[in-house]
Parts: sequence; structure tokens; C-alpha cells
Amino acid sequence: MTNNQQTESWVDLRKYNQSWYDRGKPGWFVLLWWFVQAITFPLTPQPLYGVRRLILNLFGAKIGQGVLIRPTARFTYPWKIAIADYSWIGDDVVLYSLESIEIGKHCVISQKSYLCTGSHNIEDPAFGLQTASITIGDGAWVAADCFVGPGVNIGANTVIGARSSVFKDMPPGKVCLGTPCQPRYPRHIKI
Repeated sequence: MTNNQQTESWVDLRKYNQSWYDRGKPGWFVLLWWFVQAITFPLTPQPLYGVRRLILNLFGAKIGQGVLIRPTARFTYPWKIAIADYSWIGDDVVLYSLESIEIGKHCVISQKSYLCTGSHNIEDPAFGLQTASITIGDGAWVAADCFVGPGVNIGANTVIGARSSVFKDMPPGKVCLGTPCQPRYPRHIKI
């Protein structure tokens, strides 16, 4: 390979096309959501969890009872999100919901974690969009500052250690750590 081939771009973003992708709602509705989220969420006092649940439900999310969502959490398309009863969504969590994100009961998604349902094909000169759903099982904890990639399923009662990057499914009932994240040992709960 010559120096010129190494510096010449293989990617041609003029060819990028996501016309096949369906956001699930018309453009005006998406813009209305982004406006409401930018103004309403940061201005709601922290203890007003019910107000944030109501707003998300009005925009098509399926939010269970007792769910605690912090004011700085971000939801790309709430109509593609389901959060079951008594789960917690921490400060600065991003749910990049190009596809569905399903979070089970009694889950914790800690601060600064990023659940990402979209990526790009690095072998495609047009950098084609790729999307896949994320599922978090009941009782799971995604600790602070984690990345969960497209298509990942995290098993019930699993812990994802702080600052881990999850690119493949994690089994139920395990403590999983690292980048890339790997199951390390069983999670034991004292009853």
C-alpha cells in the first residue's frame, strides 16, 4: 500500500442513505419531543419522578409504576422504550433508542451510562446505519459510565461493573466487568 492509498478516504459520506430507517413517528412529532425533553426534563425538580413518567408515557414510552428517572436522563425516541416497575434511570443516562430498549423490573441504570441501539457498517463506503434492540433483564444493574452496544441482551440479576463496555450478550446472575465486558463470577444475593 502506498502512502497515497493510506491517506485517501475509503469512505464517501455523500452516499450515506438512511431512507429505509423508520423513526416510528413523523418529523414534527420527533421535533416536539426533542423540544419538550430539552426544556421540561432539566427544569423538573428531582423528586418529581411522576411528572417525568407522565411526559414519557404521553410520548409513547411504556413506563411502569415506581420508576425513578432523573431530570438529566435523555431518551432519543421514547416510543421505542419500555421500562418495567421500580427501575431507576440515573443522571446523564442516554437511551439512544433508534430501536427498542426494554429494561426489566427492579433494574438500575447508573449515571452516565449509554445504551446505544445504533452503529455504522465500517466495511461500507457509504457508512450505512445499523440498528438492533437492547434488552436488560429484571434485577440487573448497569453501573456508572457503562456502554451497552446494539443487539445486546443482559440477563436477569446480572451486574455490569462500572466503566464496562458491553458488545455481546451477558448471562443471567453474573458479575461482568471490563472492556470488552466478560462474565467474571456469580452474583450472590443474601436473603
